[in-house]
Amino acid sequence: MNSGRLISPLLLAAACAHPVPLAPHPLCPAAPCALDRLVPLLDSAMAAGAAPGAVVAISFHGARYLYGTGRLALDDPRRPDGNTIYDLASLTKVIATTTLAMQAVNEGRLDLDAPVQRYLPAFRGAGKDRVTIRHLLTHSSGLPADQPLWRLTPGADSALRLVNAMALDTTPGARMVYSDIGAIVLGEVVERVLGGRLDRLAAHRIFEPLGMTSTRFRPPERWLWRVAPTEYDTAWRKRIVRGEVHDEKAAWLGGVAGHAGLFGSARDLLQFGEWLVRTVRTVSTVRPSVSPAVITEFTRRQDLVSGSSRALGWDTPSAGSSAGTRLGAGAFGHTGFTGTSIWIDPGRELVIVLLSNRVHPTRNNPRMGPLRIAVADAVVRLLDGAR
Repeated sequence: MNSGRLISPLLLAAACAHPVPLAPHPLCPAAPCALDRLVPLLDSAMAAGAAPGAVVAISFHGARYLYGTGRLALDDPRRPDGNTIYDLASLTKVIATTTLAMQAVNEGRLDLDAPVQRYLPAFRGAGKDRVTIRHLLTHSSGLPADQPLWRLTPGADSALRLVNAMALDTTPGARMVYSDIGAIVLGEVVERVLGGRLDRLAAHRIFEPLGMTSTRFRPPERWLWRVAPTEYDTAWRKRIVRGEVHDEKAAWLGGVAGHAGLFGSARDLLQFGEWLVRTVRTVSTVRPSVSPAVITEFTRRQDLVSGSSRALGWDTPSAGSSAGTRLGAGAFGHTGFTGTSIWIDPGRELVIVLLSNRVHPTRNNPRMGPLRIAVADAVVRLLDGAR
């Protein structure tokens, strides 16, 4: 979509293979739409180099607004829209891995306070018998933040063996360290308890039921024309990465991992966010079915580590975060390194998605952080003012 516009949720649902019923609500009953005031903010940010292009997508009481700005790539002048596919990076942690963990808890297959070793016997080492699933989900397991698996191991199998044998840096529960390694371990746990590979489980249990037809790991070649490229990889691929995961660890693991690897569109992420809003507010009979109580537990700040804003998998608003300053206390969200973010405020029935390829052609670009904050604050201000 090349300009801001209200999209009828019912029209979109009719086009989906597995439609999710949505109640239309006139966000912008007359032109001009209040959210059109986002346009100069986004356009100017792209002109200043925040990213080659970006898409903002908003759902408010089930009605949608989408706006694409900039260009798909430095050498591709097409304007991104709601169907443009982005490398979602660490949104993988919440859209796929955390949601599957939520389902496993809902089905009684996963105990949040059970040791990881109950489900993953290969997870061994000093003190690791005290690491629980809750620790993994709150980034308080004591595992290191990162390791260059592609330099340390000859392939995916040996990389996973190294991950499971990795020593703890700190005592479980002592501090919060945002850890890709912990998310990789959680992905392994989910695969074992639900009986399948992460990409297939996510497709069958999340994307297909929600009609998220442009979301998957390892996108096929036929999608390549609408996938925004990411970085020139200086680590080991030595080329612009497009249609394969940007994160080196996930690439080394075959493109499917608990921390990264997912690709998707702004439209699909709105569909996902709307499902969570509806389910947390009332029991939903629409697959995927998770009880409101489980979603509430996963999306509330856990306070497991003093000062940490982490929920289970999700983050919550805090000073200086991409949530801005206006979202409600019950809001939750996450960001991705490639320039992606999603924030959900169930109390407002609000979903804010911002997708970009800010790492194209280099990750040395700090301009997306301030834009995320500005967009979140502007959306809430404009919507509150339009009531």
